[in-house]
Amino acid sequence: MAQIRVITFGTFDVFHVGHLRILKAAKDQGDHLSVGVSSDQFSFSKKGKRPVYAESERCEIVRSLKYVDDVFIEDSFELKRDYIIQHKANILIMGSDWQGKFDEFNDICEVVYLPRTPSISTSAIIEKIRE
Repeated sequence: MAQIRVITFGTFDVFHVGHLRILKAAKDQGDHLSVGVSSDQFSFSKKGKRPVYAESERCEIVRSLKYVDDVFIEDSFELKRDYIIQHKANILIMGSDWQGKFDEFNDICEVVYLPRTPSISTSAIIEKIRE
């Protein structure tokens, strides 16, 4: 029987239970989970601010999770198709906040949008710490 390979992407800065839940749910979709962690530069270009944790630290955190089989650095949205092909992914998992944005990849894999954990975000956590 062929192995079902899943891929997902994220910044995973200030790691929280929402990150954990989506990675667990992604792993539940298949046998092997590859996770693209946004590089520091890519994260800055997406969000206009630097991550709290460096990409090497964020990769180390994500790599340590039992649900995760492989971690790599994601450098741009434009390379997403290449990453999917390179990692031989059958399923792309993204959070529901990206609903419809990656449907173009349905020609090479199944695209699944999973619900985000309500009321949890890295930005909200950082704001709470500041208070």
